Amino acid sequence: MASNDLSGILPRVLIVSRRSVRKNKFVDFVGEYHLDLIVAYGAVPVIVPRVSGVHMLLNSFEPIHGVLLCEGEDIDPSLYDSETSGLSPEELDEIKRLHAGDTAIDREKDSIELRLAKLCLERNIPYLGICRGSQVLNVACGGILYQDIGKELSKKLPENQRVMHINYDNYDEHRHMVKVVKNTPLHRWFKDSLEEEKMDILVNSYHHQGVKRLPQRFVPMALAPDGLIEGFYDPDAYNPEEGKFIMGLRFHPERMRQPDSDEFDYPGCPSAYQEFVKAVIVYQKKLNSTTSVPKHLKLNQEMEKKRKIIVRSFSLARNLYSTGSDISPSKESELQAGAEFLESNTALSIQQEKRLKQMGATVRNAGSYIERLKQNEERERLARNIMGTISAEQLVDLLSFYHMMGKICSEVLEKKLHGIVNELGS
Repeated sequence: MASNDLSGILPRVLIVSRRSVRKNKFVDFVGEYHLDLIVAYGAVPVIVPRVSGVHMLLNSFEPIHGVLLCEGEDIDPSLYDSETSGLSPEELDEIKRLHAGDTAIDREKDSIELRLAKLCLERNIPYLGICRGSQVLNVACGGILYQDIGKELSKKLPENQRVMHINYDNYDEHRHMVKVVKNTPLHRWFKDSLEEEKMDILVNSYHHQGVKRLPQRFVPMALAPDGLIEGFYDPDAYNPEEGKFIMGLRFHPERMRQPDSDEFDYPGCPSAYQEFVKAVIVYQKKLNSTTSVPKHLKLNQEMEKKRKIIVRSFSLARNLYSTGSDISPSKESELQAGAEFLESNTALSIQQEKRLKQMGATVRNAGSYIERLKQNEERERLARNIMGTISAEQLVDLLSFYHMMGKICSEVLEKKLHGIVNELGS
C-alpha cells in the first residue's frame, strides 16, 4: 500500500492496557470483550502499553480515530478535589482493605489516559469511557469523584435508598437498578427493553468510586436510586453519523450477559460499542479527506519549461542566501522569474509560502532579505534556548495548546473566507 493512501487502513481505536501481576511479574492486559466488539463493528484495537514513559510517546500512535478507556485502579485523588470527601485516615484504611484490588494508584496509567482524554476533547476524536474510563473523562473536564461511594454516599442515605453497587460474593452476576433518562442515547438503545411508563434497567458494577460532580457540558443518561450518575454524554459532541461521540458509562454493558452464556441481558447492551465504532469510521473518513495527498500532475512542454525556470530562480536565491554573496547583474533576471511567480500566485499554502521565503525568492533585494533571515534565525535561536529550559511535560502541554489554537484559527478563518465569498457572489 502506498504511504499516502490512507483509504485502505481500518480505523484505529486506542485502548490502554491494565497492569497486573502474574507469577511475580508484571503483565499488561485488556478485557477481550472490548476487543471483540471493536473488531466486530469494523475497527482495529491498538493497545497502548501501560509502561513508563509512554505518556510522552502518544504521537507515535497516530493516526488516532477513536479512544476506548476501560478498567483499572482508582484515579490518583490529587488529580481532582478529593479534600471534599471528608474521609478520615481510619476510613481510608478501611476502604483499602475492602477494595484492595482497586486502591493501588497507577500514576503512569493516569497520565496516559488523561492525556488521551484531553486529546479527544481538543480534536473531537470519538471517546468511549467504560467504568474507570468514564471517571477519567469526568476528571479530564474538571469533575470530582466519590473516593468511596459506600462511605461518602450510601451511609448518609436512609436504608431504603441505599444501593449495593458491588457484591464480591456474586461479582459478575450481581445487578442493581438504574433509571434511564428520556431522550438520551441510552434511552434509544434500551427503548425496546423498558416497561411501559418505566425507565428501569438492571446493570452491573465493578468499582467502588463514581462521579460526584459532573461538568456542565455533560448530561446524565442514567441514575441509580441513590442518585449516583451511571452514564453521561456530551450532547454537543454526540452524532455518530458525523463522527462525534463523547460518552462515559459507569457500568460494563459488554459484560452484562446471561450466566454461562454470551447472550446479552438486553439487545441494547452492545449499542454503545456499535455507535462508537460508527463514529470512529466517519471520523477516519473526515480525517483522511483533509490529509490526503494529491497525485502529481503531468505538465505539457511549455509549462515544464516555465517550471524549470522558476526552480532555477529559487535555487539561485537559496545559494545566494547560503553563501551570503551579493547579486551579480547577470543573475537579476533569473531571480525576477521567482519573484514574479510569487506575486502572481495567490493560492499558495502557508507551508509552501514559508518554504519559498526561506529560499529567498520573495524579494528582489537579496541583501536585505538575507539580513531579515538572519534576524529570524536569531529569534529562532533564542526561542530554542527558552524551550530548552522547559520540562518535557510542559512542552507537550504547550504543543497541545498551539494545536488547539491552530484548529480554532483555521475554523474562524474558514468562516470569514466563506463570508467574503458570499458577499462577492451576492
